[in-house]
Amino acid sequence: MKKIILTGGGTAGHVTPNIALLPALKEAGYEVEYIGSYNGMEKELIEKEGIPYHGISSGKLRRYFDWKNFSDPFRVIHGYGQARSLIKKIKPAIIFSKGGFVSVPVVLAAKSLHVPAIIHESDMTPGLANRIAMRGAVKICCNFPETLKYLPEGKGVLTGSPIRQQLLHGDRQKALEFTGLPGEKPILLIIGGSLGSVFINNAVRGALDELLERFEIIHLCGKGNIDHSLDGKKGYVQYEYISKELPDLFAAADLVISRAGANAICELLALHKPNILIPLSRNASRGDQILNANSFKKQGFSYVIEEEQVNEKTLSEAIHYVADHKDEYKKAMSESGQMDSIKKIVDLIKENSL
Repeated sequence: MKKIILTGGGTAGHVTPNIALLPALKEAGYEVEYIGSYNGMEKELIEKEGIPYHGISSGKLRRYFDWKNFSDPFRVIHGYGQARSLIKKIKPAIIFSKGGFVSVPVVLAAKSLHVPAIIHESDMTPGLANRIAMRGAVKICCNFPETLKYLPEGKGVLTGSPIRQQLLHGDRQKALEFTGLPGEKPILLIIGGSLGSVFINNAVRGALDELLERFEIIHLCGKGNIDHSLDGKKGYVQYEYISKELPDLFAAADLVISRAGANAICELLALHKPNILIPLSRNASRGDQILNANSFKKQGFSYVIEEEQVNEKTLSEAIHYVADHKDEYKKAMSESGQMDSIKKIVDLIKENSL
């Protein structure tokens, strides 16, 4: 049995595609181990899957001044040494990286030990971590055709994003039992990302009474963002973060409000869910979510609101518009032609393994 090391972390978006690959990798005869940060979100998510997990030192390369910019390079160097030791010990046939700063020392350590590494770039343009890791990769997977021009010649492969297959098999009735919602009105599912969004949370709660006249609402508001003054409000439930029950919540949802991370929007596309995308602003990111969202808008998959324009009025108007035109959005998504991303990536892993 060949071994493969998966790596990636920092947010759920750097972990869930790796989790989506697990069944196919095991079926292909790979024994899987994972390298992530000591206490990042990826640790809990991966350990739940029963995969051996190895934590290493990691640091973040920031585009702004922070005193940690002086200490984090030493953490990365330490992580590089730890990754080399782990790779020597595990002896993988290949490494697959989903990105995030913890993956950089792993991919570079793999190159130094002549172990092939494949990385996956979800966004339209490569992030800083993957731009650094590219020099250690034999192949670079991507979601958008436009991304290929940003990748080294001969390395880029258009694969799409691995979608967790369980997302496609949710149960609406189980969602109603879990949430306690009656299911008598269309259900609006709000996902602000694993860390939540103050902009989205405030706009939703400000328009809550008006929205509840037409919808029942499931609000995933992010860690520490529960508003207990709304506990028990009829037709409204809120959670910090949901993992296991998410497929059922998607099955129940008639309309979804989401950030525009590439993995999230690819899941919405696969599920054919009418959606409103609120990408992170350029003030809070490098603008990748704006590019992702605009691509989906042009293709007729999504309604987009810039974060700076989000308020009770604009959000409410968008929700009613998408609800009134939901069939048009579903039709565009159903005609998009989904790639079998998991098969394509696993075939690439097989072709490049030692």
